[in-house]
Amino acid sequence: MRRAIFFLIGLTTLPMHANSAPAQDKALPDWTPGWPRDEIKPRFDINLVGGTRKDGSLLIIADQREGQHGWWQKSFPITGRKFYRFHAARQTKDVDVPRRCAVVRILWQDDKGKPVRVDPPDDTKGSLPTAEPEYPVDGDVVNGWAEVGGVYRAPSNATKAIVELHLRWAPGGRIEWCDASLAECTPPSPRRVRLAAVHFRPQGGKTPMDNCKMFEPHIAEAAKQKADLVVLGETITYVGLGKTFLDVAEPIPGPATEYFCALAKKYKIHIVVGLVERDGSLIYNVAVLIGPDGRIIGKYRKVCLPRSEVEAGLSPGKDYPVFNTKLGKIGMMVCYDGFFPEVARELSNRGAEVICWPVWGCNPLLSAARACENHVHLVSSTYTDVSSNWTITAVYGHDGRPIAKADKWGTIVIAEVDLSQRFFWRNNLGDFRAEIQRSRP
Repeated sequence: MRRAIFFLIGLTTLPMHANSAPAQDKALPDWTPGWPRDEIKPRFDINLVGGTRKDGSLLIIADQREGQHGWWQKSFPITGRKFYRFHAARQTKDVDVPRRCAVVRILWQDDKGKPVRVDPPDDTKGSLPTAEPEYPVDGDVVNGWAEVGGVYRAPSNATKAIVELHLRWAPGGRIEWCDASLAECTPPSPRRVRLAAVHFRPQGGKTPMDNCKMFEPHIAEAAKQKADLVVLGETITYVGLGKTFLDVAEPIPGPATEYFCALAKKYKIHIVVGLVERDGSLIYNVAVLIGPDGRIIGKYRKVCLPRSEVEAGLSPGKDYPVFNTKLGKIGMMVCYDGFFPEVARELSNRGAEVICWPVWGCNPLLSAARACENHVHLVSSTYTDVSSNWTITAVYGHDGRPIAKADKWGTIVIAEVDLSQRFFWRNNLGDFRAEIQRSRP
């Protein structure tokens, strides 16, 4: 904590040095350059003539030395507890990793230029941590310019926000920053969704369709409880039938997906179901996402295969698709994927807000890890009994704790979450979901 506060104060109280163009120029008022140490200072410039944006652009140019780091900064007056929208556009050249090297920071300060404390949750006792910087996220690229932005609630005691536009660790790189603004806005609307999972293992069926039909009462119950999305188990056309993967594999679309598409439309609910897919000569363990209109939104092919599936001749998937739905951005993984951090991390990197996880069984600690290390909601549907002390059927929050979990077979777990709400660790990591993109390797 002490080291984090020292770094924050150190950056925001550095003396401002002259740059290659007057920072007080009328076209770009009040922007001044800064850098951590003189020996890693890049070059600064202002482009007022011939720039692609009407108000000109702020330039940072690095030579071939390693470790150069500098930024343009400006102070914006703000009112505590109000919401503010940040926006800027940037264009980079010879910058290998823009998400890591072309960074915006927003620092909350009081009238004296000191960091302020976070606003306390209702149950907070004792000393409050310092409000961490905000890291606006990268958006669309329009005509070669990447949009960067975000909406933030100012801490109660903040009276100004310091906006920093960085270029760091990019030898030979160049960046232009344009149209940087911080303006008061209306609070974002809540995005409340009800996430559900079925704790059920089909038994006694003789055909893949028998297994499928056993899930309808549970889907109906989830819909009755106003769930927006329900997650079913892994390879449900295979489990308990005594058949091989080859025996039950079918194309997608196929009989099983047609059945669940009809149920999704009937109950007006999103469904994630685990199946075995045949595509030509290849067989995959898949999760399929179906919308409430009865259409397939997309599928995910399991990337990490356990020995038994390799020996059975299944093929691994190669991609980590994330699907835009009316609920939010949804990703999927399947069972053994949970043993490896790369799958959930890649889904998170691609914007997944909810990860749906049909899982036969897995180390329960990994369920929590995949949720908390990525700050996503994770919904698991498992075939293991709670008495086994193995994976549970649950909805996990951003802190890795189950919000709702199943205690017995044949039950539905449901949790309502607000996807617009950011999660803040009590030990002062700030908005770690935004930090991941800027700090991960």
